[in-house]
Amino acid sequence: MERQQHILVVDDDPEIRDLLQEYLSRNGYRTTAVGDGKGMWQVLESGQVDLIVLDLMLPGEDGLELCRNLRVDSKVPVIMLTARGDEMDRILGLEMGADDYLPKPFNPRELLARIRVVLRRTSTMQWSMEDAEYHTLCFANWKLDPVTRHLIGDDGVVVPLSGAEYRLLQVLLTHPNRILNRDQLLDLTQGRESDPFDRSIDVLISRLRKRLRDDPKTPNIIKTVRGEGYILASRVSIEGEE
Repeated sequence: MERQQHILVVDDDPEIRDLLQEYLSRNGYRTTAVGDGKGMWQVLESGQVDLIVLDLMLPGEDGLELCRNLRVDSKVPVIMLTARGDEMDRILGLEMGADDYLPKPFNPRELLARIRVVLRRTSTMQWSMEDAEYHTLCFANWKLDPVTRHLIGDDGVVVPLSGAEYRLLQVLLTHPNRILNRDQLLDLTQGRESDPFDRSIDVLISRLRKRLRDDPKTPNIIKTVRGEGYILASRVSIEGEE
């Protein structure tokens, strides 16, 4: 018999906890709901969790802090919920390691759709990005270390990356010399489609160029293809390969 996937809901609103626990359970997921970070850690210690629905505004440790601490040693997918829907909150959540972001109020059907997309994406990307997960990738006088999640230059410079920057660069490196539009980049990194006002990919591309010392006016590594998207214009190899 196939194992039920386990969803952990972390929200201090009891009505939302009850609603999601009932709705997700009716749609085939084993669902646990807790009201704060302490409860989240207790559930994580007691068994396997396949995805966390995490509220941003929580008593004690807030969602951003919980997500950042979680990412120290866990890759469990996180969908972040918040009553504040501005772009900076979304970018901060993604940089802390969230896989997707949904503002309140939300339709439970939309959350269910996003849960399914994130679970599907994370299960398939473990295979399609296996080399990026377990090997150091070399490109354009840089190396991306999957253990430390740092960029390392040929001159010895070490550049830490945020979670969102690391995931985006990882996707670009596993699709070298191929144009990827914003929708594709959002789907591959966050499992969702863009909206007309979503500039989070552009912001992250700009930050990556700064990390790579790639001139934003005439970039040589991550190039903009006008009207189409972005392309990593470099040969990529696994460290140690010829």
